Amino acid sequence: MKRREFLTTAGVGTAAAAATATIAAPAIAQSMPEVKWRCASSFPKSLDTIYGAAEEVAKRVSEATDGKFQIRVFAANEIVPALQVLDAVQNATIQCGHTVSYYYVGKEPTLGFDASMPFGLNARQQMAWMTHGGGLELMREVFKAYNIIQFPAGNTGTQMGGWFRKEIKTVDDLKGLKYRIGGYAGKVLTRLGTVPQQIAGGDIYPSLEKGTIDAAEWVGPHDDEKLGFNKVAQYYYYPGWWEGGPQVSLLVNNAEYEALPKAYKAILDQACAAANSSMLGKYDVYNMNALKRLVAAGTQLRPFPREVMQACYQAAFDTYEEEAKTNATFKKVYEAWRKFRDEEYLWFRVAEYTFDSFVYNSPAPKKG
Repeated sequence: MKRREFLTTAGVGTAAAAATATIAAPAIAQSMPEVKWRCASSFPKSLDTIYGAAEEVAKRVSEATDGKFQIRVFAANEIVPALQVLDAVQNATIQCGHTVSYYYVGKEPTLGFDASMPFGLNARQQMAWMTHGGGLELMREVFKAYNIIQFPAGNTGTQMGGWFRKEIKTVDDLKGLKYRIGGYAGKVLTRLGTVPQQIAGGDIYPSLEKGTIDAAEWVGPHDDEKLGFNKVAQYYYYPGWWEGGPQVSLLVNNAEYEALPKAYKAILDQACAAANSSMLGKYDVYNMNALKRLVAAGTQLRPFPREVMQACYQAAFDTYEEEAKTNATFKKVYEAWRKFRDEEYLWFRVAEYTFDSFVYNSPAPKKG
């Protein structure tokens, strides 16, 4: 009898608990405010990987909040010009933007460290510096001046050096070259006589086709194939020494961010972190196949000559030292970044470099 009473009571209790859960779940959902943001991307929709990272952030945020927090993503030039995303976020024209911070080094050279600096960090090292090496804290101090808080939200991995109409054999071949190149690298190449041009991704092809520029870099094989650069330039150089591991960031208006509930802030942070690693994985898969197709179609793959690399390397650090003498903000971040870079290089030489060098230079193992 007692056993039957217990089972009956337990059954009632379970049903009551289920009913309570049914009632409580909507109540919890209803307590979450509805938030609708607009996000301007610096990239065209045709570039599914780099543009798609912003859509991934939006999707994850929406799913985690049962649709209460929605971010609508707009492609470059739909509501904001591709290279004016930071301005729009700063002025609260939009709540957030997905862009590369080195586009804005004309405002403040230090912003380049949030993305990538010539002969700097690869993707893993950039992530390490940001997440555990003090980089995020340093860069957020810089962004405060623009009423912005930034989140790492993508990385392309080491990029290609770009498309050229003629071969680059010596440093002299860089002189007078009208070269579409992003970020701080333009300052470096100016020292070597190059004429850098900062042009949004969607405008590169017509500029190269018309001869307005002589060469152009963008990201890598997957994107470059989509944009058709191989149709207007023959030589494809590597590596993009100015982009060893360029980070793409979600820039968020600080006032809008502070108005979010604590849970929404955490969800946004995690969504950006997921997009950060996802983008890198996609590029590593897509680029290998795209490069094969480009070469099969006649693209001439070329490494930058060592003489050119050495000249650019010296010019980069000469530029950094000069900037640090007159820009206290730059100096603070540069010194911390360079210390981390030098120490991280020591570690990577031990295991990573040794492993990579051996396996990449070894013949395929014999079968059976």
